[in-house]
Amino acid sequence: MTDLRIIPGDFDDARVIALLAGHFAAMRSTGPEESCHVMPLDAMREAGLDFFGAWDGEILAGVGAIKRLDAEHGEIKSMHTAAAYRRRGVGQATLDHLIAHAAALGLSRLSLETGAGDFFIPARAMYARNGFADCEPFGDYKPDPNSAFMSRAL
Repeated sequence: MTDLRIIPGDFDDARVIALLAGHFAAMRSTGPEESCHVMPLDAMREAGLDFFGAWDGEILAGVGAIKRLDAEHGEIKSMHTAAAYRRRGVGQATLDHLIAHAAALGLSRLSLETGAGDFFIPARAMYARNGFADCEPFGDYKPDPNSAFMSRAL
C-alpha cells in the first residue's frame, strides 16, 4: 500500500480503541487465557510502549508497538492488521516501521511472542521472512506449548 502512513498512535482515539478491542477478543479466542499474552488497553497505556498506527487516509489499517525490555532488547507487542487490510502489505509495512524504530532506539535485538496454533501460521511466516527465528522464552515468559517465541538481531 503506497498511501499508508505509519505514525505514533493515540490510545484515546476511538478507532484505535476499537481495533485493539477486536485484536484483544481475537487473541483471547485462540487458546487458554493463561497462554494468551495480549495486553489490554489499560496495560498498554501504562507500559510506556512506542505505539504506532498504520493509516489509509482516515481508516486505521493496523497497529504495532515496541516494548523496551532493557537498553538493548525490545519486544514487538500488539501487531494487528484490520481484517479488510490483510494480505495487502499493512502487516509488512508496520513490521518494517517497528524494526527501523527499534534500530533507531539503539536496540540490538527484537523479540516477540505469538501463538503456536494454526491461526498464527501467517504471522509466524511473515516474521520468519523478516529474519526472526525461533528462540527460547525471553523476559518474563515461561515455556508454553501454545506460544511461539521468535527473535532477531538488529
